[in-house]
Amino acid sequence: IRSGQIEVFGQPAGSLQLRHQVGYVTQAPSVYTDLTVRENVRYFASVAGAAAGEADRAVRDVGLTPQERQLVSTLSGGEWARASLACALVGRPRLLVLDEPTVGLDPVLREELWAMFRELAEAGTTLIVSSHVMDEAGRCDEILLLRGGSVIAQDTPKVLLAQASTDDLDRMFLTLIRAREAVA
Repeated sequence: IRSGQIEVFGQPAGSLQLRHQVGYVTQAPSVYTDLTVRENVRYFASVAGAAAGEADRAVRDVGLTPQERQLVSTLSGGEWARASLACALVGRPRLLVLDEPTVGLDPVLREELWAMFRELAEAGTTLIVSSHVMDEAGRCDEILLLRGGSVIAQDTPKVLLAQASTDDLDRMFLTLIRAREAVA
C-alpha cells in the first residue's frame, strides 16, 4: 500500500482484535505433516484461544472425522486441503481468505470444497477468494478483477459477462483487460 489504510470490520488490518475474526487458507495446505489431523486442528485452536471442542467441530464440519487420527502425511490431496481449512475455521472466523483454494484438486473434491464454501457464506461468513482460475471466480457472488495492481472491474459474474458480451469467463476477463488497456 502506498497510501491510505485498510480496515477490516472497522479495525486496522493486522490489529490484535482481528486475529480471532479472520481465517486464512494458503494455496499449499499449511498443516504439519508429522501430526494427525486432530493434533493440527487442536494446535491451531490453542493458538487462536479456542477450546478443543471447537477444533473437533471444525474437523467434523470439513468431513474429516474418520481421518482425525491419521497423520496428515498419509492424507489424499483433498483431505489435506480440508485439514488446512479446518485449521482456519477454528474460532468461527467472520472473514475467511482463501488463496487458490482448489488448485490441483480433482473435480469431485473441488465441488465438495465449493459446497462447503457456499455453506459458510450462507451462514454469514465473508469469503474472499484469490484465484487466477476464472471458473472459480464465477462461483463467487462478486468478482474484483485486478491487473498490475489496478482494479479492472468489479461486479457480479452475470453483469461482468454481459459487459463483455460473452458467456465465457476467461473471454470476459480478456475482453475487459483489453478494453482497459485500449483506454490507457
